[in-house]
Amino acid sequence: MQARHDPYASLRVRNYRWFIVSLFTMTVGAQIQVIVVSWQIYNITHDPLSLGLIGLAEALPFIAFALYAGHVADRVDRRRVSQASLVVLLGCAAALLAFNLVPGFIERVGVWPLFAVIFVSGIARSFLQPARNALGADIVHRALYSNAVAWRSSTWQTAAVVGPALGGLLYGFSGPRLAYMVQVALLAVSVLSFAMIEYERRSIEESTQSVTESLKSGVRFVFSEPVLLSALSLDLFSVLLGGAEALLPVFASDILHVGAKGLGILRAAPAAGAVLMSIWLAHQPPFRRAGRTLLLAVAGFAVCIIGFGISRSFALSVVLLFLSGGADNISVVIRGTLLQVLTPEHLLGRVSSVNAIFIGSSNEIGAFESGVAAKLLGTIPAVLFGGFASLGVVGAIAARVPQLRRLQRIE
Repeated sequence: MQARHDPYASLRVRNYRWFIVSLFTMTVGAQIQVIVVSWQIYNITHDPLSLGLIGLAEALPFIAFALYAGHVADRVDRRRVSQASLVVLLGCAAALLAFNLVPGFIERVGVWPLFAVIFVSGIARSFLQPARNALGADIVHRALYSNAVAWRSSTWQTAAVVGPALGGLLYGFSGPRLAYMVQVALLAVSVLSFAMIEYERRSIEESTQSVTESLKSGVRFVFSEPVLLSALSLDLFSVLLGGAEALLPVFASDILHVGAKGLGILRAAPAAGAVLMSIWLAHQPPFRRAGRTLLLAVAGFAVCIIGFGISRSFALSVVLLFLSGGADNISVVIRGTLLQVLTPEHLLGRVSSVNAIFIGSSNEIGAFESGVAAKLLGTIPAVLFGGFASLGVVGAIAARVPQLRRLQRIE
């Protein structure tokens, strides 16, 4: 007789609960920063390309350090690396607050201090992501990975609903100062919550590998696993080509005419859909036909983005973004479970860093691509082009990787 599925199994682990609290508060703060910084920069420049440059300013340092950060996550105490990265992000939030406490500073100096802070936060995030992801696998049993990934995704997406809505409301009613104050407080809670995790550093075998060989081992592993590689590629190209979030300030300001408060709602809508989907997934056993489900989910995401590009109704746009978030979350859970189940424990940091390059930077590079495409083609054609291109990627991967189509339940 099959054991009864416990939807809260991973949350019964004390360390994982503190992990979730830290993730939630950090993500809410980060999302507040995204909303406020993008709105400030667009108000000053009135150029959609500047929104793309925000993504590029974070993605370039993230990619540059990601592989080395994965090596560090496998050779150094993962909790300490994560804590140090969170402290740097707290410092970045404090810097943004300081800029805005000086009256007229941003207007006089320009937007470059904002881009400088974003650049530094990209470095911190490159070290945080592989170390924190690998630590998340360390503190729960392998049998709970699927459940833990679902709750981690649910937590992130819930924060991604609360953060943009809160950031939009704070900025719309009080301006950037209060928004940055709230961000600083949230990141301080995140640092303290992470410190509550009781983590005994596992013994690390001495390795004769050079740093270069160590970095290559994570890349080689990913490329030796066609199912994992295709799952990462699906997410990479769907977000890279089909992501419209970077252009939401343009839609809110010039197309839907809903202002900063409307921007917060638009930004929160995909995460709201993802929250409901991830909670539902946490209450379900693993997918029986995971590969087919993944392909259909990414295709559904692309269709929603195409519909969003066509829509001129604020309500319909919110609904389509909501549905796109639900579809995207299915791929997040399947990919995250694949990564943790297939990857040997001693490679988790380095493979997580490769995943971070594929996924973690795809949002920022996608933002740059969206900004450039909007500059060259116009905002709406850029969104439509990205949606149709994402559908093409789904078809190509489905045709070329039969192992993914045939993937059944992930154990």
